[in-house]
Amino acid sequence: MSLTAGDRVLEVGCGTGRNLADLVAAVGATGSVYGVDYSEAMLERAAQLCDQRGWQNIALLQKDAAQLTLSEAVDGVLFSLSYSVMPNSRDALAQAWKYLKPGKRLVIVDGKLAAGISGRVSRPFVTWLSRRTILGDPMKLPQQELREFTSSLEVEEFNLGTYYICTATKLH
Repeated sequence: MSLTAGDRVLEVGCGTGRNLADLVAAVGATGSVYGVDYSEAMLERAAQLCDQRGWQNIALLQKDAAQLTLSEAVDGVLFSLSYSVMPNSRDALAQAWKYLKPGKRLVIVDGKLAAGISGRVSRPFVTWLSRRTILGDPMKLPQQELREFTSSLEVEEFNLGTYYICTATKLH
């Protein structure tokens, strides 16, 4: 996301806070981190982590990301293993995009089905498993939805095509 000291960053679906240390390190003590999650239990664990580490510049918000409101614009947005589990992911994306400053980046990291024969062979099992766990919808990919907002979009796949990083830059 190319964050620097003093920046403001939003993590949508922050869960237990697994990315907070990296986000705090990126924006420094003068920056701010907003962590949004729907789950009270997840946010309680994130709050404990903030207390343990003494982080004072994190605001944890229990909200439906599709109804997100912030008091200021942000310099970066992260969806980390959260996009595919959101029932209204397109609306959550639109809300987050609204608060992203022009010239800044939104990054989505998530899992998906592998392409090719391995994906076709594993699809029934992965779909079955996803419906019974919190893995989300492996068919839900944000690229088309992001193209509604920007033409500046990059996608990188890794781990044999089962994960992706989608980076979009807000042009105006």
